[in-house]
Amino acid sequence: MTTGAAEPATWREAFERLRSSGPSCPEEWTALAVAAYLTRPADWDRWCERAFEACIAAGDRPRAARCGFWLGFGLLDAGDGGRGGGWLARAGEALDQAGVDCAERGLLLAPAAVGRLEQGDAAAALELFTEIRHIGDRFDDLDVATVGCLGRAQSLVELGDHDAGLPLLDEAMVAVGTGSLSPPVAGLVLCAAIATCQRILDVVRAREWTSALSRWCDAHPDLVPYRGQCLVHRAQVLRLHGAWPDAVTAADAACAELETAPAAGDAWYERAELHRLAGELDAAEAAYRAASRAGRDPQPGLALLRLAQGDVGAAAGAIRRVRDEAASPVDRARALGPFVEIALAAGDVAGAREAADELARGAGELGAPALLATAASCAGAVRLAEGDAAAAVGDLRRAWRLWSELGAPFEAAQVRLHVAHAYAALGDADGAEMELDAARWVLVELGVPVDAGGRSPDAGPLTPREVEVLRLVARGRTNREAAAEMFISEKTVARHLSNVFAKLGVRSRAAATAWAYEQGVLGPPA
Repeated sequence: MTTGAAEPATWREAFERLRSSGPSCPEEWTALAVAAYLTRPADWDRWCERAFEACIAAGDRPRAARCGFWLGFGLLDAGDGGRGGGWLARAGEALDQAGVDCAERGLLLAPAAVGRLEQGDAAAALELFTEIRHIGDRFDDLDVATVGCLGRAQSLVELGDHDAGLPLLDEAMVAVGTGSLSPPVAGLVLCAAIATCQRILDVVRAREWTSALSRWCDAHPDLVPYRGQCLVHRAQVLRLHGAWPDAVTAADAACAELETAPAAGDAWYERAELHRLAGELDAAEAAYRAASRAGRDPQPGLALLRLAQGDVGAAAGAIRRVRDEAASPVDRARALGPFVEIALAAGDVAGAREAADELARGAGELGAPALLATAASCAGAVRLAEGDAAAAVGDLRRAWRLWSELGAPFEAAQVRLHVAHAYAALGDADGAEMELDAARWVLVELGVPVDAGGRSPDAGPLTPREVEVLRLVARGRTNREAAAEMFISEKTVARHLSNVFAKLGVRSRAAATAWAYEQGVLGPPA
């Protein structure tokens, strides 16, 4: 929302100055509306309404329409669809009554374009955002042109054309860097660009732009609308890079900052993920529920929590639904990594193989480094479950390299647990012990339970039958092979494994193997 006036030292100071002196012209009323929108979460809408009416009374309908747009857009974002839609309609009527062609008509197309994108019609959204971009260029309005550029980028990414979409995101970020955008548009671009990159697992861009958002928020310390989202993005980046205590601090602050805002669901989901990874399963359950209450789908994290709790059946049912309901190639690819992990825990090696192959194809098409690392991790885990430990090592070493290059210590350590599993299956006890030691060192630093210390206080010891199953699994046997050697059913093997996971407080075959080595229960190599 441009004002034409020099930017004040702080927007809160601008609001107080204009409120106390009283705006005398449409330009000052617009500046007051901007300042209210940015700094007064309790009553910003009332001041924007007054600015709209004042601009109408002064005969400046384009300025009134711009105030009405931000009022409607902000209400929609806050979940007030009735009032938000009403104000957008009033803004459009103001322009229609004046009969003027102006940049504001581009802004008023944005809510419909966003709606198309959210409904999964990225092609229709692309057409609308392209028109918005043309309108902004025609009237030399950088705010409107950048909104169109951002939307085109998001639409192209959803359509799977990352080669065309990501450079447009970069272009929008360049506009932010020039300092020529109004704060509402700059904040919108920063948050939307980061969310898009997080969604497609472009963690390199997400990390760079989260740093830019943090700097921008620090330079505007009194801005309210973007600080909570900034904290969520910061927590996501910190979690990936292993700074979990700092990630917890950022996630907790985001939950408090956003409270009942729609984005609160993302904050609670991130908090739940951190609880789950640290083995704090009850706290994770509560946080996933909070995310759900705030409107955020708690999957796939909740499915992985069920796996960690030992309820493999519930985990498998949930992740199957998530995969099947995925609305886009990106959503489906994101679901396939957890699907492979859960399918392997359930003994469904064939299903895991199918999902891993699909993930490899999708990762190759999308090209996101984190997705390529996930695909390599899954490929290695599946080969290991199929009994081909030698081939698994190649996939796992590639996965470890990719995760290490991304600076993701937890994921890299998980891969090393699988490598240890493979070495044990190949009879290389020393190599397995070295990999386990390296992985355990990282996981202990992160606070992840990988040995007996990870058990719940009331968990009983492993039964002899569970120890026998664990020994076979640790040596690379599939559930079917273990069942054949023990003369029991695959379903019984899966149930024993589920009990082992629950008692040890682990969520994967590799972590259970690490515990077995730590406790010396494996016996001599087979």
